[in-house]
Amino acid sequence: MRHGTPIPSGSALGARRLAGLATVSLAVTLIVMDGSIVNVALPTLGRALGGASHSELQWIVDGSILVFATLLLSMGNAADRLGRRRVLVAGAIVFGATSVGAAYAATPAGLIAWRAAMGTGAAMIFPATLAILVHAFPEPRLRRMAIGVWAGCSGLGVAIGPVMGGWILRHFEWGAIFLVNVPVVALIAAGAFLSLDESRESRRGPLDPVGNVLAIAGLLALVWSLIEAPERGWTSPPILGGLAGAGLLLALFARHERRAAHPMLDRASVGSRSCAVACLAIGTAFFGLFGFVFMVTQFFQFVRGHDPLETGIRTLPFAGAIVVGAAAAARLGRAVAPRWICAAGLMAMSGGFAWATVDTTATAYPVLAGQMIALGIGLGMVSASATEVVMASLASDRFGIASSLNDTARELGGTLGVAAMGGVFNATYRREVMASFADSPLPVPAREALRQSIGVAMDVASRVGSIAGAPAEARVRGPVVDAFLRGFHASAAVAALVATVGALAVAGFMRRPRTAASRAETPAPCPRRADAAAGALCAVIGGLDGAGGTSHPPGHADRCLAARTGPLPSAGFVRPDIRLPLLPP
Repeated sequence: MRHGTPIPSGSALGARRLAGLATVSLAVTLIVMDGSIVNVALPTLGRALGGASHSELQWIVDGSILVFATLLLSMGNAADRLGRRRVLVAGAIVFGATSVGAAYAATPAGLIAWRAAMGTGAAMIFPATLAILVHAFPEPRLRRMAIGVWAGCSGLGVAIGPVMGGWILRHFEWGAIFLVNVPVVALIAAGAFLSLDESRESRRGPLDPVGNVLAIAGLLALVWSLIEAPERGWTSPPILGGLAGAGLLLALFARHERRAAHPMLDRASVGSRSCAVACLAIGTAFFGLFGFVFMVTQFFQFVRGHDPLETGIRTLPFAGAIVVGAAAAARLGRAVAPRWICAAGLMAMSGGFAWATVDTTATAYPVLAGQMIALGIGLGMVSASATEVVMASLASDRFGIASSLNDTARELGGTLGVAAMGGVFNATYRREVMASFADSPLPVPAREALRQSIGVAMDVASRVGSIAGAPAEARVRGPVVDAFLRGFHASAAVAALVATVGALAVAGFMRRPRTAASRAETPAPCPRRADAAAGALCAVIGGLDGAGGTSHPPGHADRCLAARTGPLPSAGFVRPDIRLPLLPP
């Protein structure tokens, strides 16, 4: 199994492969869970770090996302060239070491820097996980199962992170949310050495430094622009300049990749419609997910009054539904085309988003749980099925770069979703708040604070209540909650529309890719001519150009004929399951 040789298709699942699947699943869950834990901990971090500003709190989260999304392509390429297990273990070490640094940061700037360094480790781990699984499970049925588990774990971390973060913050100091990563990465590193064999691209070349620099710079400008757009405005000069620079750099990257002797990206795979539409499906699913999770967390905390642990517990139906959706996609994939699975998943998500547009302060929790279940099942179906399409679109064994394409689509879609849905939410919320308090006796600074965010507005309402009593607090709190719900409804409607358009695009344009396995089953042209009769026979049977310079070694004609009639006495390796164009009987 070393150096890119896959496990034979007939081999059983085995305890060692199960241990490898568990190791990779743990790594995926850790990386995704880390981000959701930090989101829950932001209010605590703000107080512990001496009153961090809103911008500093935002970059504690976004600093890691920026580095992570920027480095995914380069790290996937490095995993293919240098070894996937090696990059996974190195990434675990980086992630663990930088987690210790984050736990003991004394200032907001220090924590932002350590979080960015953690993003580097996460970018090394994430593409390697999926690449390792695809290499370790070449059998179609087991590969679908493994990808389903991977997809389920990547969604599971989103939901269990708030529970874990809330429990840790209730019992320990804030630094424990980072220190908990250390024993987990130790388990991942040990499991990798014990249960995973090294694998890498069979035809290795240099790391393409020019392509790496262009990809990193282009993605850095793009992700930074998407993160900052809601705050600075989409038409502000920095955002327009960032988007223009990103477009130019990524165009130069594409031009370089077409001409490079050893490109980062597989030309045939990246140019395939199946791969492009599958990445679109993944990006569309996470477009809605990231924005919705952010807002539903605020809904539970600020509108319903739950603490972080209670909020996390109430999002658990979402986690379970993701696992169910991924498992359903793996089972349906045996008989149903991926485009229908992905389209159905996106429509389920669209239905969940549309359902959320009627939520009120009195909406019962079972209704909210039903919405999360619809979203989770849809996300699991899309993530598992579309990921399998991306990985099956390979023209070679470059699983790391294919995995990084899948992960980059996820991060860009999610970042764009937060920017777009956040922009719609903020515009609606601020408009409603300003209209509700236009004639309020509150001081101007207090009214300006109300429009910043619902968290700040709830603090203002509490201060008003402490001064003027509960009725005055209710008069502030009521319009703020109404404004939040209107913004929530508007952004959920945007997510529903995007998911519906994505479902229609997937149903119309996605095709089942020709897998690497099927390509391997097709006989390659022979390297030299043995005799004219063998060449002519191969040309007729296999559709090859026997007279035009294609060469055929001895025995090739027998092997071609064996595909039709069964093995001949002189035949070598025979694939009786292959059916080529036949000679007339």
